[in-house]
Amino acid sequence: MQKTLTLSSVFMFLGCVTLPIYVTAEQQEDTEIKFAFYSSAWGGENTDDGLRLVAFNQTPARIRLNSIELIGSDEQTASIVIDLDLEVPSGGYADKEIDYINLLSDDECIDRTMQANWKLVEISNYTLNPSVRNLIIENTDSFRIYQCVKTISTSWTDLNNNQLIEYDEWVLFHFETRRDL
Repeated sequence: MQKTLTLSSVFMFLGCVTLPIYVTAEQQEDTEIKFAFYSSAWGGENTDDGLRLVAFNQTPARIRLNSIELIGSDEQTASIVIDLDLEVPSGGYADKEIDYINLLSDDECIDRTMQANWKLVEISNYTLNPSVRNLIIENTDSFRIYQCVKTISTSWTDLNNNQLIEYDEWVLFHFETRRDL
């Protein structure tokens, strides 16, 4: 029995075979790569001690965290791209120290919060609560947590198959303050 291939079936086959190993950017609600930025410069000493990134890889493969881009809030605000080139083992952590980059400008929520004497604790792509940071709070009226949200684009590569993954997600700016009693 002889089978004939139609032109559309050939194109469909070629399209499947030649698809690049690449995932297009889309908004993610829960991601496989968790990370947080920290800086002692945020402690109010006005230092430029740099940024520390800690990343956790929840995938079954070793990955390279390529970059994180904080997307500008409007056309006049430039995006900030942080090139990382950080390898993270499967199910493991990795960290990297980088030069200080001002991640706190050109955002109304962040500007308003900083002017109200809140202290930025970390910037992360996961929700933070006091138990995560090993804080014991006996009187919650004396301690407050506030968060600002910003859209970012995360790029990483699965090093087992060189698949590039890019997606948009939210990052949270975690602020803390103590009320005057």
